[in-house]
This record gives sequence, structure tokens and C-alpha cells, in this order.
Amino acid sequence: MEELLDAYVRYLVAEKNLSPLTLRNYRSDLLHFARYLEDEEGVPVLEADRTMARRYLGTLKESGMATASLTRKVSTIRSFYRFLVREGKVESTPLTGIVAPKREQRLPTILSKNDLNALIESADETTPSGLRNRAMLEMMYASGVRLSEIVGLNVRSIDLEERTVVVRGKGNKERMVLLGEPAEKTLRRYLSEGRPKVATGAEEALFLNRDGNRLSGRSVQKMVRKHSLKAGLESHVWPHLLRHSFATHLLDGGAELRVVQELLGHASAQTTQIYTHVTAARQRETMDLAREKLGEISRRRLEEKARQRATGR
Repeated sequence: MEELLDAYVRYLVAEKNLSPLTLRNYRSDLLHFARYLEDEEGVPVLEADRTMARRYLGTLKESGMATASLTRKVSTIRSFYRFLVREGKVESTPLTGIVAPKREQRLPTILSKNDLNALIESADETTPSGLRNRAMLEMMYASGVRLSEIVGLNVRSIDLEERTVVVRGKGNKERMVLLGEPAEKTLRRYLSEGRPKVATGAEEALFLNRDGNRLSGRSVQKMVRKHSLKAGLESHVWPHLLRHSFATHLLDGGAELRVVQELLGHASAQTTQIYTHVTAARQRETMDLAREKLGEISRRRLEEKARQRATGR
């Protein structure tokens, strides 16, 4: 199994350009499946059939595994066996005819523009770390970058004159995102007044910690939570929430779906489509509130007319 896995991982690295985390998840899923086959079915992976695969997936479902995790395992195992077929190790995949369960579609939550302003303005711009945090918060909302993308930025990734940023996203693909005037101004201040006070000269990362090293994703998560509490926001706030808010507010403002897809770095428009549902839900909520308000106004007018008739005034 280890030899097969090593060959498969080499194939994924060469052909798919997947991240180390994704490769680790693939290996973990496949090892779990192989152990089940050996312990419960008494066969190696090369001898598994569809009935065995169904029983395996059934045990995962009975254990209470989330639909998203179950879907990922089906996809991983299917891909692995397609590779084995290609390499001539097996004649067919045991997952033929097995359909992965559909993921539950959950609408992403977003922050209002007032909450976003409070979050961003909670950063203290009198300190190097405050300037850095303000610049990061402005940039995450202004460009919709992922957490991994913002910590991976280098100084040379930014063109403040053109207000553009080159980010390296999933699959090691590069794309260009845009900055608004507030994000550009805060970045200029951070680069001139904040970063030089902690930079050692050797680190090319844009956002540095107090030791002059590249800021970690975990540190950014803590920073966002800290400022959300400082801003008095009730809901839990995490970095990806700013990305959700960026996309939804763009669509609210009339941006085309294709443009938002490119800015987010989504390979498929279907992934971006979820934000149109958020926008529609927000519109329905606004209409419901408007109806309630009109109903309340109508009720008050009727009560006032009834009072006037009763009092003769």
C-alpha cells in the first residue's frame, strides 16, 4: 500500500500541483480505507470490490461522519482507483455506480458595512503592529484574499501606484486582485512607518511579526478575533468572513458574477454562485422588514382613525 500511495502522491504532485495539506489528507483517507479492507474484509486495496466499498462508506455514515467529509473520501478513493486503472494495477474501480452524498448548501454569513468599519477602525495606528493589522484588515476586505494568500504575500507582490496585488492561490495559481483607496493608504503607512521598525532586512514577506519574520496564519486568526471583540461585534469573526463579505457586497453593488469569480480565484462559477443566494436572501429579508414596517404603519393609522371616531376629534 505504501508503494502505491507514494506513486499516487508523485502523480498528484506532477499533474495536479496540489498543496501539502491536500496531499496529507488524501494519504490519510486512503490509509484509513486500506486498514478497513485489511481488518474487516481481509483483502488488500487491489482486490476490493463495489460491495466492500459500499460497506465501508456505510460504516462511515453510521459513525456520524459529516456529509462534506464523506463526500471528500468518496472523491479521494475514486481518484486513487482511476490512477490504479491507468497504471494497469486494477481493471476497474470499486466505486463504479456509487454516488457521493450531496453536500448541504449553507449560505455563508457576512458582516455589514458598519461592522466592517468598526472592525477595521479598532486597529491602533500608533503602533507598528496596529498599522500592520489595519492594513491587513483593509486588504482582506478590499481584495477578498484567502488567509493563506495574505500571509504568503511579499513586498514585491504589491503595486501601490496601480493599486494591484498579485496573489498565489490554490493550486499555486497566480491572479491579480485590486485595492481601493483606503487599503492603498493604510498599506503605504504600514510600509513607511510600521514594517521598517520590525524588519530585519532579510525577510521579503509583506506582513511581519514583532521578530521580523513572516506572520503565520494562526496569528492572523487571533488578530481578527481580537479586533472583533475590541469592536464590540456580537458574532464570531474569522478571516474568511471578510472574504464572504467582500464577494456579497460586490454582488449587492451590481458586479457581474464572472468578475467576482475572477477576483476570488474560483475555478468554477458554481462556487461563486453561492453568493448570489446570499444576496437574494438579503433582499428577501429587506423586503420582509419593509412589509413589517408598512404593516405597523397601517395598523397605527387604523388605530388613530378608530380613536378619532370614538372621541369625535
